[in-house]
Amino acid sequence: MRRLIINADDFGLTPGVNRGIVEAHREGVVTSSTLMANGPAFDHAVELARSLPGLPVGCHVVLVDGYSLLGSRQIPTLIGRHDGQFEESLGSFACRAVAGRLDADQIEAEVTAQIRRLQAAGIAVSHLDAHKHTHILPRILRPMLKAAQACGVGAVRNPFGPLRFSMLVGRPRLWKQYGKLKVLQRLAGKFRRTVAEAGIATTDGTVGVVATGSMDDRLLRHILQTLPQGTWELVCHPGHNDADLRQVRTRLKESRAVELRLLTSSRARQALERSGIELISYRDLARKAPKPDVHGL
Repeated sequence: MRRLIINADDFGLTPGVNRGIVEAHREGVVTSSTLMANGPAFDHAVELARSLPGLPVGCHVVLVDGYSLLGSRQIPTLIGRHDGQFEESLGSFACRAVAGRLDADQIEAEVTAQIRRLQAAGIAVSHLDAHKHTHILPRILRPMLKAAQACGVGAVRNPFGPLRFSMLVGRPRLWKQYGKLKVLQRLAGKFRRTVAEAGIATTDGTVGVVATGSMDDRLLRHILQTLPQGTWELVCHPGHNDADLRQVRTRLKESRAVELRLLTSSRARQALERSGIELISYRDLARKAPKPDVHGL
């Protein structure tokens, strides 16, 4: 059996992204989303989420390239040059994490604050993932899982997955991303063991991460046709490329509108049906999670 969660990231980034995610769920194939507790359009996203009981919403944990909820006095090791602002560079953040310069208790505190803000707004947080997949790093994953346990969140994204070289044919702009992900694959086994020990549910992995910002109809069909047996997640970023988004420091602008058209097209649903893939959500996955061992981390 092949099952797939199609999760829209960055709920709360801008009103246009929020509307795009809603459209991709109502009119398309998106089954879950993750909301940024510190997103500029948080309140708008919460209002929309409340009107969509069929769309499970998780927490899109932001620890880099954004603003903290707790501030520099409580989490000084996570703050960059400006008060309240995280490190902008993912590479610099990763180096600091690997070197042990990010305090685990401070990470747990900030993640907990972000989850709690969603819950205080009436969101039943279905799962966690991380902006720019920072929880791929063990020093980020462990405190993030502790926060999940403390807040009663039963599932987390597995950012690892199959990397098929066939996706790169005729697409040299994907080669660099493919190389980075290939190196990080060595962390996959440790990730699965750590999540299992925490009693948190996760998928067999993600598909399509290498194509972030470059997804099109051909790539989507290839991903669906080659999806392995098991339960997987397709990460997507639909949205409207409007004036608000153009003010945000992100490389994903025009691509959001492309993904929105793709995810709401009849071709996407037909490709899923032809491939015999069952769409599920993170709410479905979390229901099957074993009871967490709060002492396991």
